[in-house]
Amino acid sequence: MTRTLGTSPADIAAAAAVLQAGGLVALPTETVYGLGADATNDRAVAGIFAAKGRPQFNPLIVHVPDLDTAARYAEVTEIARVLAAAFWPGPLTLVVPVRDGTLSPLVTAGLPTVAIRVPAGTAAQELLGAFDGPIAAPSANPSGRVSATTAAHVLDGLSGKIDAVIDAGPCPVGVESTIIGCWDVARMLRPGGVPAEAIEDVLGVSLAPAPDADAPTAPGQLKSHYAPGLPVRLNVDAPDAGELFLGFGPGPNAAFNLSPASDLTEAAANLFHALRLLDGMEGTAIAVAPIPEVGLGRAINDRLLRAAAPRE
Repeated sequence: MTRTLGTSPADIAAAAAVLQAGGLVALPTETVYGLGADATNDRAVAGIFAAKGRPQFNPLIVHVPDLDTAARYAEVTEIARVLAAAFWPGPLTLVVPVRDGTLSPLVTAGLPTVAIRVPAGTAAQELLGAFDGPIAAPSANPSGRVSATTAAHVLDGLSGKIDAVIDAGPCPVGVESTIIGCWDVARMLRPGGVPAEAIEDVLGVSLAPAPDADAPTAPGQLKSHYAPGLPVRLNVDAPDAGELFLGFGPGPNAAFNLSPASDLTEAAANLFHALRLLDGMEGTAIAVAPIPEVGLGRAINDRLLRAAAPRE
């Protein structure tokens, strides 16, 4: 049975005890709810893959409380230090060389790099402090399905498969973190909660594209991902008969409008909730209005493209 915990000191301590015993805890961050386990414990990390039905070639993000802690588990490159100073705590994940023998190899899927970030959510920071260790935490939902932005979403997909969930209400950002590869140059591996333009302003250069690879080099790169049960059709100005319309800005009546005011921040926060809501309605498909390919719109379109991809 999955316990629902609050954010009191006693509940945070109880969640930390679950992690210390090798259990699984869904934790709220500013982006989405993550399914957390001790990142140094092979059996605990294996439990994440089992609960989610996640392919083991797909690496995980490690959450730590600060940059100094990140440096215990990763070789923080100069590019990573610049970005961490600008955006941590916050919705930015940095992929850097992993320090051998510090983390379960399941976390990195056998890669020589690790995806690591410092979350901004208060409950996540309190849990990291109480646990006093790195927490591996992909999104707290069955693999390939819509990410969870509330505790109720977590329980809808994982109840009975995990030990506990910390309920801190809805996640304010609503899409996963941006992932940047910090190697020879800074590479955009996944758009997310920090817009590419903001990162390029800090670095003073354009981001390079992700390298060509047959297998994921970072979390969230599977072609079919974030998918509801209904088919998804993109860039629709007017839905066909039977389709459920997911709107953005002014336009035809919508079953749900991500932001009537055309606010991309509001749209990002509403995205996964909207996909879940429409997936529970009667319809032949979800038809999505065009989303501008700027700022957070890039992250929204990335998730929608993966939701609409042929199911693997």
